[in-house]
Amino acid sequence: MGHAQFSRADFIDAARNIAAEHGPAAVTVGSVMEELKAPRGSFYYRFESRDLLLGELWLTTVLDYQKGFFAAIEAGDGLAAALHMPAWVRAHLNEARLLLLYSRHDFVQGDWPAPLKRGVAEQAERFIAHIEQFARATFGRTDAEAIRRARFVLVDVPGAAVRSHLREREIPPPMVDDLIRATYEAIVGSHRRQRRKRARTRNDRT
Repeated sequence: MGHAQFSRADFIDAARNIAAEHGPAAVTVGSVMEELKAPRGSFYYRFESRDLLLGELWLTTVLDYQKGFFAAIEAGDGLAAALHMPAWVRAHLNEARLLLLYSRHDFVQGDWPAPLKRGVAEQAERFIAHIEQFARATFGRTDAEAIRRARFVLVDVPGAAVRSHLREREIPPPMVDDLIRATYEAIVGSHRRQRRKRARTRNDRT
């Protein structure tokens, strides 16, 4: 088989299948070649190293998840952003196992390959900017406490709610959404009610 018969996406898909089943450490040049039934030379025609392949796999997975997450925040719908996690997991079970059962450092040890550094930095910057946008709109500030609350309701709670199901390779049931929604309401709804109460008190005094 020639090099042109395999695209970068083919290699990333093969690495995703292996990593979802056995973990990122199981992704080697040899295991990817066996998965694709491709000659070893075709790997190095597309990628400089195993780290570059694993780095691209991690980054493409994160970016795919973040598209819907960012869109919900930009639309001013924080609850939809929190519920995007279980929805995305149901549609992308293998990708979700990689993103939520492993850390970025499980994919690439130490410094990231130069071609990926900018992409990794940019996605991190966009993530922080959207968390700050939600915190500002919801809590009226972006101090450390507000950012912590924002991350908790948008990321930590949804991640915790689906993680046990991912370990069992099962689709999260509807109850997961109910738990995320209840936690969101307890934190965000309570804050909004307190803010309205303070506003009424100020108005009464004037």
